[in-house]
Amino acid sequence: MNWARLHDTTAPPLIMGVLNVTPDSFSDGGQYADVSRAVMHAEIMAAEGADIIDIGAESSRPGAAAVAASEQLRRLTPVIEALRSSRSVHCAISVDTRSPEVAEQILKAGATLVNDISGARDPRMLEVVAAQGAGIVLMHMQGTPQTMQIQPSYSDVVAEVVNYLAERAACAVQGGVQRARILLDPGIGFGKTKAHNLALLAALPRLVAVGYPVLLGTSRKRFMGSICRETVFADLVGATCATTALGMGAGVRIFRVHDVKANRQALEVAWAIGHALEP
Repeated sequence: MNWARLHDTTAPPLIMGVLNVTPDSFSDGGQYADVSRAVMHAEIMAAEGADIIDIGAESSRPGAAAVAASEQLRRLTPVIEALRSSRSVHCAISVDTRSPEVAEQILKAGATLVNDISGARDPRMLEVVAAQGAGIVLMHMQGTPQTMQIQPSYSDVVAEVVNYLAERAACAVQGGVQRARILLDPGIGFGKTKAHNLALLAALPRLVAVGYPVLLGTSRKRFMGSICRETVFADLVGATCATTALGMGAGVRIFRVHDVKANRQALEVAWAIGHALEP
């Protein structure tokens, strides 16, 4: 993982490509459960400009059941091994998991970042990340994947999410994780209504101001479909690119996306416009 590049605000943000090795993810479940297909897709994303490949073996779609650590490892391990030996994939590897056991094994296998949608509620996760010298993405989620979309409610969604993530980051530092390797994710779509998601996107500068790199994951999210009158997730590439351009202007440092090439183009154009008047 290029930590210096992550913090270098004179350089464009990073693109994280999504690789779900699950049978039931909301947008691409079952497409890459086969090792050869997963590796081929990672190679395509790397060629299209991904800086990081985020591999997950447990769906986080609304209502999804938890997956045992042993099953996650069965799905993840051969893919990680194949990617580490691939001559075409030079990206950093991230593992999308809430399980400290899974994180520990996959970090030892070559990953350098843990993407924890639970915000490391299990304190053992911070112990694992600190011991491995890895990085961690701390995400906000109200409830669990099974309950998060059952009438989510906030008094002030922006203040609550920002304060929660600032507190989780402080806990990670206290737990021994290097401050420079902590990232924050507002958890768009995780225990939020459309109004909550839009409020958080509009307030991204407040989260950036907390002082940690921010990761944004809006890719193909359902709330954008309700705005664009689209019901097919794969048809939300343009909507995702709009949030990528918006996020770049707000100071987001990593964009987690399914469609790498389109979002890389949106990011590069937004970056060029944002810096056009610099001497």
